[in-house]
Amino acid sequence: MDLKQHIRGIPDFPIPGILFYDISTILKSSEAMQFVIDSLHTQIKDWRPDIIAGIESRGFLFATPLALRMELPMMMIRKAGKLPGEVVSYEYDLEYGTDTIQIQADAIKSGQRVVIVDDLLATGGTLEASVKLCEKVGGEVVGCSVVIELDFLNGRENLSAPCKSLVNY
Repeated sequence: MDLKQHIRGIPDFPIPGILFYDISTILKSSEAMQFVIDSLHTQIKDWRPDIIAGIESRGFLFATPLALRMELPMMMIRKAGKLPGEVVSYEYDLEYGTDTIQIQADAIKSGQRVVIVDDLLATGGTLEASVKLCEKVGGEVVGCSVVIELDFLNGRENLSAPCKSLVNY
């Protein structure tokens, strides 16, 4: 399957000059979605993860069915203030300012092998912050897997964990 045929480019979203890669068209096709989950599974199975982590919010759409396929738990990496109970935070730099992501304190056991899943790798800031957050609580991030990678932004260079992508622009 040519997955690019199921990804819609939306010009000038969210601001003028940006081409947004819309994955909602993947979600509209059960065949495309099945292809994505099959492909992600093939990419990461040799990493032998103990847990799949999805990054808010579009990463959840792929991490959850992938975790089900692999019969593994799925955990959420969310923006600050979105998770109930005790949380662990990681603050990271943005181009102008900072942002914070969180996981629940009991989401990862020390030594667990974690694969982080998201829809898109751009600059790598959020994905690398997610790696650092999982490591902060004792997880071993064995890899990251994304549906789309924007090669021209060189986000892969900012990652401390291996990363695999399905589609590159």
